[in-house]
Amino acid sequence: MLDAKPKLFVLDTNVILHDCGCIHNFEENDVAIPITVLEELDQFKRGNEDINFQAREFLRRVDALTGDVLSAAGSPLGPGLGSIRIILGSGRNSLLHEAFLQDTPDHRILNTTLALREQVAPRQVILVSKDTNLRMKAKSLGLRAQDYTSDKVESFDKLYTGKRVIEGIDSQVIDRFYANGGSQPANELPCVPHPIANENFILRNGSKSALATYSAAEQTFVRVEKTTCYGISPRNAEQSFALKALMNDDIKLVTLTGTAGTGKTLLALAAALECRQKYRQILLARPVVPLSNRDLGFLPGDVSEKLDPYMQPLYDNLTVIRHQFGEATQAAQRINEMRESEKLMVTPLAYIRGRSLQRIFFIVDEAQNLTPHEVKTIITRAGEGTKIVFTGDVCQIDQPYLDALSNGLSYLIHRMMGQPIYAHITLEKGERSALADLASELL
Repeated sequence: MLDAKPKLFVLDTNVILHDCGCIHNFEENDVAIPITVLEELDQFKRGNEDINFQAREFLRRVDALTGDVLSAAGSPLGPGLGSIRIILGSGRNSLLHEAFLQDTPDHRILNTTLALREQVAPRQVILVSKDTNLRMKAKSLGLRAQDYTSDKVESFDKLYTGKRVIEGIDSQVIDRFYANGGSQPANELPCVPHPIANENFILRNGSKSALATYSAAEQTFVRVEKTTCYGISPRNAEQSFALKALMNDDIKLVTLTGTAGTGKTLLALAAALECRQKYRQILLARPVVPLSNRDLGFLPGDVSEKLDPYMQPLYDNLTVIRHQFGEATQAAQRINEMRESEKLMVTPLAYIRGRSLQRIFFIVDEAQNLTPHEVKTIITRAGEGTKIVFTGDVCQIDQPYLDALSNGLSYLIHRMMGQPIYAHITLEKGERSALADLASELL
């Protein structure tokens, strides 16, 4: 009977900053917002970052509610949903006082949750927070606590890789890939079950093999050939698949994942430079993840100078491409000219909101540090003729409230899988150096 009653979820500030629409994702259960959360949101409502937008939008939504959010019944959230109420401060719980001497916002949220548990018993009261440490503190006090999982991928093991290896293919089928213009109708390969749009395959029979990608529109498997882009040649099957997708005009959204040194950013830059004439501009961006809680305002110089330390990995990849030709060659000089004319440009992601990107090749590096909402914001800026490429390593996350399952890149891969204008490939083999590969494996 206890589980049949609607639960009461107490929300931490970081949940709202992650998703301003979170209050509509608890089905028939009720939602409580400690007054401390509103105080913290007040500090975030000014600014151009995504968390500032989330704070402002949440406050607008709560303000628009017609019911009394301060009453015990709260304000109804809509058909099939529970209600929301704002909880004012209460006396400090003795258990909390003994455990934590400091009076912090997190401890006040815990205090509110403890008070609610006593008030609404036997209903279940659950604290929802993306802060692992706060969840551990809550559990130490006997409270139920959980992460916000509405936009989490179900399982990391089930995350789409964009590639399958099919063994035991008839050698004649592989021969036909090389004899019939590089394509085979899907009905002639019944050994490949349920292919989806732009999925890649390594077809093998002993020493014979062929690389292919599935075209859903034509229902055919198309052979993937080794292609050199602006001096960069693929070194393995996954890199060949990546360049195929990056150079395909019909694919408007590409995601590349893999550990450090697998060539994600380098391949994206090389493809952008190779097909530069099709686009008005090449934009490069990566999330600015400040160190020691210091944002760009603490760094000296103008916006460009502030960004340079964060964008250096992008410049490093451009240097690698230039070195393929030699600094004095026309191809290398063209990169410098494109930067000077802003045909090739590094831009802060914070300035993307409100823009419409027409005929842009847009590369977003380190996309695993973006929230699902930030990824959506970027993609919805795409105008006619724009191509967007997200690169990143979903296991190397620098944001405290994201993980391998809740970051925007994993969410994007999970949601876009099978769409005809989308392609993904997970790069598996490091190509930076033997030393880098050894470090990735052993350290």
